[in-house]
Amino acid sequence: MSSHSHAAKATFPTESGEGLTAKADLTVLDRINRVVERCLEVFTVGLLLSLTVIVLAAVALRTFGGSLPWYDEVASINLAWLSFYGACLAALKRSHMGFPGLITKAPIALRSTLFITSELIVIGFFAVVGWFGYQVLDVLAWDSLIALPAIGLDVTQSVIPISAALFILCELLSLPHAWRKMCAGVNSEEEEIAEAIRLAEEDLKEHRS
Repeated sequence: MSSHSHAAKATFPTESGEGLTAKADLTVLDRINRVVERCLEVFTVGLLLSLTVIVLAAVALRTFGGSLPWYDEVASINLAWLSFYGACLAALKRSHMGFPGLITKAPIALRSTLFITSELIVIGFFAVVGWFGYQVLDVLAWDSLIALPAIGLDVTQSVIPISAALFILCELLSLPHAWRKMCAGVNSEEEEIAEAIRLAEEDLKEHRS
């Protein structure tokens, strides 16, 4: 394989039905995307598994008359962390709820304006959340968990500024691809439906064979 690889190409359907080929010239950005996505997937799956183990252990102990004194605090914090970091992963994949069908039907000028405005609002919001979340850590540093005094609240609540910064990073990393899809008039919901239909047809063919 040649060390000077050609830029990858992604084909998006346009509103007129013709194909639009966009060169993915940001190969370094694509690699960073994959690394961040994989790290977030591993971390969120780890949080989910740890939460599952904690809940099952607490249920088993209560069945035999025992208990975990730190269960309520740790489980709730674990769930909060899972929600925050899972939201970052969804931002990287552009999987949050939206109105793609409505936007793709708008003229390109309005589409671009709505896209830029929404990105500025989202990034601005999480910048504010991250800044004030960081400021609060100094106050929470004097307090700790009730069941686990060795763990300070600044550690548990650090998820707010960290996840806010990660969310902004994920938005910026996925921005070029989302921009190209928006310009091409690609509806992400229609893409997901088409992919689901394709997978269902493949499963049906395998079942019949």
